[in-house]
Amino acid sequence: MLRTPHTAQPSFAPTAKLDIPISKKLRWGVLSTAAIGMKKVLPAMQQGNYCSLVAIASRDLAKAQQAAAALGIPVAYGSYEELLADPNIDAIYNPLPNHLHVPWTIKAAEAGKHVLCEKPLGLSAAEAETLLAVRSRTGVKIGEAFMIRSSPQWFRLRQLLNEGRIGELRSITGFFSYFNVNPANIRNRADIGGGALMDIGCYLVHASRYAFSQEPTRVIACIDRDPQMHTDRLTSAILDFPGGQSIFTCSTQLVPYQRIHFLGTRGRIEIEIPVNAPHDRPTRLFIDDTGDVSGSGIATETFPACNQYTLQGDAFSKAVLEDTQVPVSVEDSIANMAVIDAIFNSAISGKWESPRR
Repeated sequence: MLRTPHTAQPSFAPTAKLDIPISKKLRWGVLSTAAIGMKKVLPAMQQGNYCSLVAIASRDLAKAQQAAAALGIPVAYGSYEELLADPNIDAIYNPLPNHLHVPWTIKAAEAGKHVLCEKPLGLSAAEAETLLAVRSRTGVKIGEAFMIRSSPQWFRLRQLLNEGRIGELRSITGFFSYFNVNPANIRNRADIGGGALMDIGCYLVHASRYAFSQEPTRVIACIDRDPQMHTDRLTSAILDFPGGQSIFTCSTQLVPYQRIHFLGTRGRIEIEIPVNAPHDRPTRLFIDDTGDVSGSGIATETFPACNQYTLQGDAFSKAVLEDTQVPVSVEDSIANMAVIDAIFNSAISGKWESPRR
């Protein structure tokens, strides 16, 4: 049993709901009635201080109308093109299947809309890189929806690492899995960018780069593919950074679980639920700088319940309203995809591969 002799309570409570005029909020349109949007992201954004959801689109007008009614969104469109043509929309949330991320992000940008696109931003680093020219030409902001970058527990991790609480970070170990063998599910369709690495392994790559504040120089990986669906159902990789190593496993056909450990020369940090942090109860981060393997020296930091999707929506909206940097830039996304590309390449070659610079 994990022993926690003392508990710290950092002041990372979510911002209280403010009475901000609609004119001071970013007006959002949503491409598709995707489940992640309907169940998680959109209800959370509606609780934000700087987000106003004004329209939703589907290729099926009835579906769009049903979604709009369920969430209280004023306008429903029967095509994505109609939504992009709406002058009352400032920004687009793009939760379409992976192969449609870049094409529709481009169309939205060319329509003058800022874009928050679900991860992974593209199917490859080369595809994601095409957004640089689009962003430059249109002048809009484009960001990738790694919601963990707006999470209090991840801000605290950065602070602890910067303070040297565990000495020099040298090793990261991560695990992320769920069980899904439905061949009709988009996560199990290889032709549109499904599979464990693209869906959830991308978080482990992103987290490793974020913690080290570096890019890996080389990677090596092993992939087991589903014999019928051909997606990677079990992927393990080693990322070799200048400052240390990250080792992770992700899977779409294992018991649901997630955990990341950060080990340094004087201690370690463990994030209990690193990605799908619950919004209805506190989250915890464990710190052990005593070296006692029995766990008697573990300090637990508890973070008040908050919704990281709400925080993500507000962070992107504020970046647009105040003309500042979005939390996860296109450049950051390209670098993440370059590592993912190298992992896929290594699984084929059986050798160390270097991410494309």
